[in-house]
Amino acid sequence: MRDSKRLAAVRLLPCVKCGHPYSQAAHSNSSGHGKGRGIKADDAYTVPLCVGCHQRFDRFELGTRTESEAMFDRWLVKTNRMLVMEDKEVF
Repeated sequence: MRDSKRLAAVRLLPCVKCGHPYSQAAHSNSSGHGKGRGIKADDAYTVPLCVGCHQRFDRFELGTRTESEAMFDRWLVKTNRMLVMEDKEVF
């Protein structure tokens, strides 16, 4: 499912891996999230990654497929919290 509002909100967040202030909405590479050959995962499974971290993530340079999926799941939890956090909350 496509959600332009979520993608725009995710792009406003800093990179969830390195903290760089400019990010892209990076989709999950997991088939469990709807990823298929030539098909992006559902937009609900996006996290903010800077260009460099996004490229390394997509090339599985940050870990094996299993490690990358676990890392993405942690990032997704953090991203979803960041999208709804209050001004008092700090990461």
